[in-house]
Amino acid sequence: MSESGDASHEALARVVREHAGRLAASLVSLLGDFSTAEDLVQDAIETALRRWPAEGVPDRPDAWLFTVARRRGLDLLRRESTYRAKLDRLTWPAPAVPDDRLRLIFTCCHPALSRSAQIALTLRVVCGLSTAQIAAAFVVGEATVAQRITRAKRKIGEAGIPFRLPPPRELPARLGEVLAVIYLLFNEGYLSSTPERAQARDLVDDAEWLAALLANQVPKEPEAAGLLALIRLHRARGAARFDAAGRLVLLADQDRGRWDRQAIEEATALLVRAARSRRRPGPYQLQAAIVACHAEAADFESTDWAQILVLYDMLLHLAPSPVTRLHRAVALRYTKGAAAALAELDDLDEPLARYPLLHATRAELLRALGRRDEARRADEQALALTANPAQQALLAERLDWT
Repeated sequence: MSESGDASHEALARVVREHAGRLAASLVSLLGDFSTAEDLVQDAIETALRRWPAEGVPDRPDAWLFTVARRRGLDLLRRESTYRAKLDRLTWPAPAVPDDRLRLIFTCCHPALSRSAQIALTLRVVCGLSTAQIAAAFVVGEATVAQRITRAKRKIGEAGIPFRLPPPRELPARLGEVLAVIYLLFNEGYLSSTPERAQARDLVDDAEWLAALLANQVPKEPEAAGLLALIRLHRARGAARFDAAGRLVLLADQDRGRWDRQAIEEATALLVRAARSRRRPGPYQLQAAIVACHAEAADFESTDWAQILVLYDMLLHLAPSPVTRLHRAVALRYTKGAAAALAELDDLDEPLARYPLLHATRAELLRALGRRDEARRADEQALALTANPAQQALLAERLDWT
């Protein structure tokens, strides 16, 4: 492909990342049809792929995509008896429509859908993540994710699920799925699963925006505040997470002078306010408390690992998962030693076989025990499984050392 074509594809990828979710939300709001809205977005993308290499990237690529989607939508609406009432509504949306994506998330997270389908559909339709990115977030196959999305969209159409925020009396019961969606969106942005970039700040921005909007809408729900605190505590350490060469910097090696102390204090205060609800802490509050323990330590050596281990035990009791067990093993290393931590990983080989962090953690523990050959093989496995360029650079550097 020509340089012009390459540039067009780069611009298209940027537009999709930044605007596809908002465009899909607007179209669903106008049309009330998930499948049609996504089809219109994909049709516009395919049209751009055909035309931009020859015609050049337009000055307003987002508006260009919407115009193409609108024209195609008009063609579809003309086939309906009610098209005249809808035609006038298909105008370019205002730059800031605050609730469109949030309403779409609650619609995607309707209780008629399975939890896995709720999350996959929202990440795909609202946030514009690819099937591969969602599969990486779930640690499942792409085909499985694609099936979940297809079935979920079919279910929404067949059940006539409305595009609206739930009434106040239903909000508490619907929060779990919405919080999980925002959390996975943040995770994908904080450490990308794709080879194009190490992190996706736009996805992190979206996650924080949605979390803040949700926390403001349901101020009496401590888990909403807990998730917002968790995201902001992680972001406060963002400046120290990568070195000048783009390599990932592990927590033990980060320059804590580059952490945003004011942001840490504000996020911790938010977490404290959530705890005053006197409810049993939920999983997001517990995770935020773990990150706060790390953030409050003056240096790595003064980390309160005993407290972190207690918090992980509480989290596992409340929401057991193999990834949480893996993180707990890291805390166990600093309380009971590398050998005890390594033994904890044996039961995780099957559920996390394709999770690079499992193998990278095992390599660290093996290296601490002087088993360098085994550590090297584990690092090689981790390197083969990750697509993230910053993780690849870090693992390649570690392999050079051994």
